[in-house]
Amino acid sequence: MDKPLSSHLNIEQPQDIGAYQAVGGYQGFLAALEQAPQKVQQQVKESGLKGRGGAGFATGEKWRFVPMGDDAPKQKYLICNADEMEPGTFKDRWLMEGAPHLLLEGVMIAAYAIGASQAFIFLRGEYRLCARRLQQAIDEAKQAGLLGENIRGSGFGLNILLHQSAGRYICGEETALLNALEGKRANPRAKPPFPQVVGLFGRPTIVNNCETLCNLPGILRHGVQWYQQLSDSPDAGTKIYGISGRVKKAGLWELPMGVSAGHILSLAGGMQDGRKLRGWLPGGASTDFLLPEHLELPMGFDAIAKAGSRLGTGGIIALDDGHCPVGMVLNLLQFFAQESCGWCTPCRDGLPWAVEILSRMEVGKGTQEDLDELSRLCDFMWIGKTFCALAPGAVEPLRSALKYFADDFAEHVDKGRCRYRH
Repeated sequence: MDKPLSSHLNIEQPQDIGAYQAVGGYQGFLAALEQAPQKVQQQVKESGLKGRGGAGFATGEKWRFVPMGDDAPKQKYLICNADEMEPGTFKDRWLMEGAPHLLLEGVMIAAYAIGASQAFIFLRGEYRLCARRLQQAIDEAKQAGLLGENIRGSGFGLNILLHQSAGRYICGEETALLNALEGKRANPRAKPPFPQVVGLFGRPTIVNNCETLCNLPGILRHGVQWYQQLSDSPDAGTKIYGISGRVKKAGLWELPMGVSAGHILSLAGGMQDGRKLRGWLPGGASTDFLLPEHLELPMGFDAIAKAGSRLGTGGIIALDDGHCPVGMVLNLLQFFAQESCGWCTPCRDGLPWAVEILSRMEVGKGTQEDLDELSRLCDFMWIGKTFCALAPGAVEPLRSALKYFADDFAEHVDKGRCRYRH
């Protein structure tokens, strides 16, 4: 199988610009410069590339909302969302540390496609090695004449600025990211207007995930049909899937879109000796639990949605039979409660209240009323009732755990203890 992402990846010694160009690097960007920006947009749309940051929105369609033509604003922005803080997700770090020039080329292609002369890489503050390697790659690209004014005589100019964020989870929400980049408090913005029309500093802006952008060089270099043939599923291309938890070998693999979760688990060597799988989160911490019976489902956007969860980032978190599901959900909600920006009441007050209830249960002081209250809180913080998607995502593991592991919750209440605590 062609591996358009990981074939360029070397964590120990990432490719410098010479090594990257020797294997076709920046040929996709140069091919884009020979076409009209709208044609590049159309090519990406036809490829079927969907966002790899969690939402799964069609990338080419997202770009088409940006005003183009003579009447469009002269200043536009392209932002790479590299503020990777979803628990259980570490794919973007892998790419940035191991293939910085691949990301830069993706940023350049996307910026050209929407007519942006300024791009930002909004990087999680703790990713210091990523920062050093990305800045080195930016400097090399400038020296090679691939960044700056009138690149290769095309009339297109681009500057890329690396911005190291303060490291809050809410900055992964694209409009909160825009506020943070403007030097404001990282609160989400009301939509509409959408960033594609009114974004950074009031100008048209596209925010794409790191992995999404890394797919672009291959599409522009090899074409739509090549990209679609990388996958046997309705979702085109490859995906970086990961798995963590009590498996024998946690890690990341670039695989065709739509491989089964069971295949990913097998690549990790299965569960650790003496452990059995009880449930799994398919796309990071803010997705609904699925069960072992779902392991043969294709890891694609539609198939996982039909099973009652979301593909999200593709980072599986495995729950084994030696770990309390109530305790696991408590751990996740503690993170989300801490990371709430506090902008809306359901998230600001609902998440700490859920944490307090689950904490009581874990020490044997929960009641039936607490169980009923948890169900009400899941509804209180659901889609359409909060300002952004943080709280609805946070309660996905809770509401699915109440469904699939009801006996564990009931035992905490009825017996006043957790069987996994010794």
